[in-house]
Amino acid sequence: MSNTVELLKKLGYSEKAQEYFVEKKNLGKIENASVFSSYTGPCGDTMEIYLKIKDNIIKQAKFQTTGCAGALVSGSALCDMISGITISKAGKIKTEDIVKHLGDMPGVKVHCSELAKRTLRKVIEKYLKV
Repeated sequence: MSNTVELLKKLGYSEKAQEYFVEKKNLGKIENASVFSSYTGPCGDTMEIYLKIKDNIIKQAKFQTTGCAGALVSGSALCDMISGITISKAGKIKTEDIVKHLGDMPGVKVHCSELAKRTLRKVIEKYLKV
């Protein structure tokens, strides 16, 4: 795994982003999720986000992706960021917030954080329609 970490470091991923990649934090499905949805970005990467919600507070968040390292770390970071906050507050998260949370990532991969944000917005829309 150290070769992967070295490569991520050379590519410009922060130490925090490298940890998210190695740990695969928040990766997976939530059985009996309150809501889930998926989104495919313009680059072809797809992300699914699963939320467990109680009293409009996100109690648990997980994701899956068929994307690159940028998508994986962005999804992991976003799930950490939204766990424990209200749906309303989660809906206000911007792409820049995800990148800032990660510390740094290659500029060409910022669109992966946009993928995570757009997937979250889609999940929230679906939840609010129920």
